[in-house]
Amino acid sequence: MAQPLMPHATASWLVDNTSLSFEQIADFCGLHILEVQAIADDTAATKLTGRDPVRAHELTQSEIEKAQANPDYRMKMTKGPEQVRRTKGPRYTPVSKRQDKPDGIAWIIRNHPEISDGAISNLIGTTRTTIAAIRDRSHWNIANITPKDPVTLGLTTQRELDSAVAKAAKATGGNADAQPTDTRLEGDREALLASLRAEREQQSRDVDSVGHHDDVIDPHSLFRS
Repeated sequence: MAQPLMPHATASWLVDNTSLSFEQIADFCGLHILEVQAIADDTAATKLTGRDPVRAHELTQSEIEKAQANPDYRMKMTKGPEQVRRTKGPRYTPVSKRQDKPDGIAWIIRNHPEISDGAISNLIGTTRTTIAAIRDRSHWNIANITPKDPVTLGLTTQRELDSAVAKAAKATGGNADAQPTDTRLEGDREALLASLRAEREQQSRDVDSVGHHDDVIDPHSLFRS
């Protein structure tokens, strides 16, 4: 059965503006009767602002009058609210989390540089201009941006992040699990190996030199009396 777009707010309005029973209001709004009782007693956890279902075109005045005249009558909604489905465009982020977006963007740029700005925009719900500003460190608040996992921040899900990483790796022909090779010590390593090779060669020459200049001892002479 279709329900009002804002059931609790609608229930609050019906409690204040009609003589409907709690059962009728609960049935129409899809709530438990105790929730309606709490709203009526003003003991609900949140103080609600009533929403008029008549003005919202979810209920007609004649339906309310029928229900008020007959406690057993159950009101019928005029039409269900339109369900909004996001297809394209930026992801919606709650206001409380929007300040965390730069931290999440910085984390992805640092840990997954293979992910494109477009993919980051879809993941975090931000603009490419913001991403570029963080990438080149020209963002107005760059001094206070600290890279943080966007999954931990609640900006995206682990599945979506893993999918973006896999797609980026496939697009670049790389391996998402491969770790970058650290070549900072490559020169020192080669120098060390060359030194060890030279040392072994010198030891070999020393042994050969001793063999040519020293007298060879007959091992059998050690046992002769």
